[in-house]
Amino acid sequence: MTIINRGSRTTKPGVYLLLLMAGVMSLYFTSCSTPKNIGYFKDIPDSVRKTAIDQATFYTPTIQPDDILQVSIQTLDPSATALLNQQNTATWPVNGNPLGAGSTPASPGGGASISGYLVDKDGYVMLPLIGKVFVKGKTTDAVRDEVRTKAAEYYKDPVVNVRFVNFKITVLGEVTKPASYIMPNEKVSILDALGMAGDLTIYGRRENILLIRDAGNKKEFVRFNINDSKMFTSPYFYLRQGDVVYVEPNKAKIASTDVARTRNFTIAVSLLSLLVVLATRIKL
Repeated sequence: MTIINRGSRTTKPGVYLLLLMAGVMSLYFTSCSTPKNIGYFKDIPDSVRKTAIDQATFYTPTIQPDDILQVSIQTLDPSATALLNQQNTATWPVNGNPLGAGSTPASPGGGASISGYLVDKDGYVMLPLIGKVFVKGKTTDAVRDEVRTKAAEYYKDPVVNVRFVNFKITVLGEVTKPASYIMPNEKVSILDALGMAGDLTIYGRRENILLIRDAGNKKEFVRFNINDSKMFTSPYFYLRQGDVVYVEPNKAKIASTDVARTRNFTIAVSLLSLLVVLATRIKL
C-alpha cells in the first residue's frame, strides 16, 4: 500500500477516508437529531413544590342527532326492568378501538354493534313503554330526569341512568396509537385523549398540537402548546364528541423521511469517496 510521508509522520490514505466519512456522517446525524425539548409544562420551574392554575370551565355536552344513548331504567319488578331495557342495536365504526359500555366485539367491516338508542334527525329517541322523548340540545342529566318522571307514572321509584355511548374522539399524527376512541365519560380533556392514544412519540411537536372541532357549518381550529401550563385555561381544554386532535411531526421526523435528502447524502458520499481514491493515486 502506498504511504504518504509528512516529515517524521506517515499516514495511510485509508485513514483520511475514514476521517472524512466520519465528519460527513457526524454533520448529517447532528442535523437530524431529535430536539431535547420534549418535556411537558416547561414553564413550571423544577423548584416549585406546589402551585395552582385556574382551569377552564367544563360545560356538559349536549345531545345531538345521530348520537347514541344508553338508557337504563331499574324498577322493583324484574320483568318490567327487562322489558324497559330492551335497547336497540346501532353499528358504530370504532375500528377495533376501545368500545363504550354495552358494546359487542368489532364486526368484520370494522364497526361494532353498540347497544343504545339512536337519536333521529329530529332529535328524538323512542324508548320502550316510555315512548318518544325529545333529547336534542339537552344534557344527559336533563334527559335522565325527564325519563325518570315519565317512568314514575307507571313504576314506583324507578332508577334511571343516561349516558353517551358514542362519545368519539379521534387522535392522529405523532402519537403511539393514532385512532378513534370511544370515551368512557363526558368530561374528557385533551390530555385524556393523548393519554388514551399512548402519548406523543419523541417526534411529536409539543408546542403545536391542533384541535379540529365541528361548529355547525364551520370548522374551528385551535392550537395547543403543552410545554405551557396556560393550556389548562383554554376554553377548548375539554373536548366534545367528534373532536379531532392532530399532533404535527417535528423537523427530525421530516428529515428522517426526506427521500431527496437521503439521495443527496448518498451522492455526496460517493463524490467524497471518489476524491479520496484519486488523491491516493497522486504522488505529492
